Amino acid sequence: MHVPPAERPENTLLSLHPAITDVTNRIAERSAETRQAYLSRVADAANEGPVRAGLGCSNLAHGFAACSGPDLLAVREARKPGIAIVSAYNDLLSAHQPLADFPDWIKDAAREAGGVAQFAGGVPAMCDGITQGRSGMELSLFSRDVIAMATGIALSHEMFDGTLLLGVCDKIVPGLLIGALAFGHLPAILVPAGPMPSGLPNKEKARIRQLYAEGKATREELLDAEAASYHSPGTCTFYGTANSNQLVVEVMGLHLPGATFVQPGTPLRRALTEHAARRIVEISKGEQYTPLAHVIDERAVVNGLVALLATGGSPNHTLHLVAVAAAAGIKLAWDDFADLSAAVPLLANVYPNGSADINHFHAAGGVQVLVGTLLDAGLLHPDVNTVAGLGLHRYRQEAVLDEGELTWRDVPTKTLDETVLRTVDRPFAPEGGLRMVSGNLGRAVIKVSAVAPENRVVQAPARVFSSQADFTHAFRAGELDRDVVVVIRNQGPRAKGMPELHALIPALGVLMDRGHRVALVTDGRMSGASGKVPAAIHLTPEAAVGGPLSRVQDGDVVRLDAETGQLDVLVDAGTLADREPADISADEWFGNGRELFTALRSTVGPADLGGSVFGGPTVPGSANTPVEAKGLA
Repeated sequence: MHVPPAERPENTLLSLHPAITDVTNRIAERSAETRQAYLSRVADAANEGPVRAGLGCSNLAHGFAACSGPDLLAVREARKPGIAIVSAYNDLLSAHQPLADFPDWIKDAAREAGGVAQFAGGVPAMCDGITQGRSGMELSLFSRDVIAMATGIALSHEMFDGTLLLGVCDKIVPGLLIGALAFGHLPAILVPAGPMPSGLPNKEKARIRQLYAEGKATREELLDAEAASYHSPGTCTFYGTANSNQLVVEVMGLHLPGATFVQPGTPLRRALTEHAARRIVEISKGEQYTPLAHVIDERAVVNGLVALLATGGSPNHTLHLVAVAAAAGIKLAWDDFADLSAAVPLLANVYPNGSADINHFHAAGGVQVLVGTLLDAGLLHPDVNTVAGLGLHRYRQEAVLDEGELTWRDVPTKTLDETVLRTVDRPFAPEGGLRMVSGNLGRAVIKVSAVAPENRVVQAPARVFSSQADFTHAFRAGELDRDVVVVIRNQGPRAKGMPELHALIPALGVLMDRGHRVALVTDGRMSGASGKVPAAIHLTPEAAVGGPLSRVQDGDVVRLDAETGQLDVLVDAGTLADREPADISADEWFGNGRELFTALRSTVGPADLGGSVFGGPTVPGSANTPVEAKGLA
């Protein structure tokens, strides 16, 4: 893994694509003040030696009271680096169940490397798959910021010189990063668990779901299909937010090279986990000291964004990357996504963009081929700090076991399956998978990588709903069997916590298959599994703060044009302004724990600023204005 830079041709000065240079420079320029303030705080918190050496005797004694053997002495003497383990383990989530064994492996490996690891804290981890279409989904986005706060609590004891962050899915990885960035003077490595083996092909799963939506499959048949898809420990294998998380953070240099898509329960998975423990000890001190604040900079953020776009990843990251960047003092804007998407080719074809799953992507060359071809094309910053060392060229290497020993070897920039993964010279499409649309309804995100070109422009009468249940009732009653723009409003951060609306997709797919022109417009979220339906999501300003969506009525003609970036309701401006905005029922904020999050709903920021409760820097060009949310205080 530690290849001397002089031996790497990739480490010579590369000519960056102009779009990469321009976007990075403008992010750095707009972030200059906030980034410098953040780095100053980080510098003030850095320590020469183990931080716990400065604790009072009573404080320190509390920190090793539960230790035994050599760990007790190591913590007490405060001479060896202390490593915090922060984990999202629970055995409800298949993706996080494998993390149960990791702390013991990490403690042993850290001890051998001259450090001492302690389990500092657990963070909540909810499953969007379980809560999809249910009221629990209204807590999902807020869980990201709760995870960040829980991470902060775990690290607040001033006992640690580095941290290992164990987590995989949706809001969990961004939450861990946001929390860890508050302690940006500490080195941090993200430790994944890996995907489950491939099960029922995703295309077949989607077919059964759609048949069920049409009443042509039974619940037992649907459950059999779902159980054959989600069938073992590990991450779900489609390319939704969970796997987008993993790919993005590896390209940002936060995983060990090649660690992302190694399956759980394998010798290689354990070897990588143990090496993460050894590596965090190495980078927590001396010449190799690599604080998280120096890994996540403007270049790393752009690299992560490029990787997302090049693979048609989850549009949830138009929220999460913005929020993570803000935690590092970096102002990332939706315009940055749009401009990079115009320059970055689409190189992956993973469900819902295609029929392959993430294991097929990994087998075709995976992250290593992706990084190699993007570096060669000047579409990634090569000269970045990573947890593996200086330079992104390290992520062209795959991890392997050679006679039981972990090592890294170069991967040629050549795909092994062009139906799944391609290089820059033969892309699936010349542009990335995300676009921005705007107009008199505000600004929204649309994922077009899975939408056929002939379906990217829809103009049709609106049918307006304020809940998924009302939509489902209308669909089953045959009321939507026509050209229609389905509007689902009052789903934004200030209204319902911005739930995902993935449960709508099978029914909308049925309408499309019947030959109708169909689109979705919503201030709610949609995961990376949005699929073939043109969906303008994350609309901002949201309806709950008086955004124009609150005044749209049934029958209004809405035009969504993903090619030109247009999103308009074709109603006279004066008429639209004269209408009373739709109210939100306060009764919907109670039950299933939702009432516990009332304070977060009243303070959360808009979607284009990350949908965060932490505030963060204002970005010029945001579609939001300070509109008071009705009845939310």
